Amino acid sequence: MDEFTSEQFGADSSADQAASLTIEQAIANLQGDDWGQRYYAAWWLGRFRVRTPEAVEALIASLTDEADRTPDGGYPLRRNAARALGKLNDRRAVPALIQCLDCSDFYVREAAAQSLGSLGDRAAAEPLLQLLAGGVEAAQPIPGCPHLAQPYDAVIEALGALGATAAVPHLQPFLEHPTAIVQYATARALYQLTGEAQYGERLVTALSGSTLQLRRAALADLGAIGYLPAAEAIAETLAENSLKLISLKGLLEHQVNQTPSSEVSAEAIRVMSLMDSLL
Repeated sequence: MDEFTSEQFGADSSADQAASLTIEQAIANLQGDDWGQRYYAAWWLGRFRVRTPEAVEALIASLTDEADRTPDGGYPLRRNAARALGKLNDRRAVPALIQCLDCSDFYVREAAAQSLGSLGDRAAAEPLLQLLAGGVEAAQPIPGCPHLAQPYDAVIEALGALGATAAVPHLQPFLEHPTAIVQYATARALYQLTGEAQYGERLVTALSGSTLQLRRAALADLGAIGYLPAAEAIAETLAENSLKLISLKGLLEHQVNQTPSSEVSAEAIRVMSLMDSLL
């Protein structure tokens, strides 16, 4: 999950803090001694897209924080800071986020990979690719561990977003990974990198997944790649209409961006009609 949830602080108190906090206070809190306020400030700066140099610098500094530790050695503040930086569209954060790919905390590595994909600097492609070292053989589930050795789905999606075509032969074996979410991430990235419909169709097939979680993931991936042939299948998926609308919105945005004229294409109208049917 890449968003702070109100349950972590209480819905009412979270809303009150968000309404009363200023940019200056958030930056000061991020640099203060109260761990809870620092964690919240990092989320707040990302949530409200605060792109001031002071905010970006404070978040980058938080990526090396040693004070906020969990009993198992995790770095909560680093996680939130890494997530926030991915939303600020400031590539000054790229070198520090690349350094985070070596962090001992799995969730810091995951957040850093996601943010590097969002920032779009291809300098991150090779460091991200290094996390796939060992291929599928090294990416097997770990008994008793809630996650894999690396955040493979986040890394693979980032490589797709970065247009890292050199990664294609390294990604293809992950289509056979035992974890469905990793398979979906791979199909998503390979479609972005090759444009081959076979990968989009794999995600369309995934819309019939056995669990709601898997169907939700496929909806998100199809929206992210804007795979237009999936439109009807998305509308018919057994999932929440709100998620289907988000996925169709992704298709529509891709279609509009690819249409050179100011006219609305027949394909865009088709997608909008499907969206209307879900309202």
